[in-house]
Amino acid sequence: MPRHKLVVLTNPVEGREQEFDDWYMNTHMPDVMRVPGFVSGQRFTWAHAQAKPHAQTWRYLTILEIDTDDLQATLDDLMARPGTAAMRMSDALAEQRLAYVFTAATPVFAPDGAGGITLRD
Repeated sequence: MPRHKLVVLTNPVEGREQEFDDWYMNTHMPDVMRVPGFVSGQRFTWAHAQAKPHAQTWRYLTILEIDTDDLQATLDDLMARPGTAAMRMSDALAEQRLAYVFTAATPVFAPDGAGGITLRD
């Protein structure tokens, strides 16, 4: 089955970060994980150390893993849910956000311990 990543960049409404974090962790992520095809997710926060200095546009990154043979149907299901009992939204989430879906093009590369690499699923 093809493996996909949904990459989401978000910010909280200014001054409402704690409310945003609580909603995201305790409401939104469980709601997303109930969508058939979604198998895992992890949130990240902006790291102060960066390879090159640049403006910080997004405070949070979420990477969701999707396993499905019908990606469009899975995404349609996801997008039909916001604002319903199946996916309760919060006004602590800033309106501007970005989301992109990528499909795995290679296995995962990892060091093999001998100076080379190994590939794994």
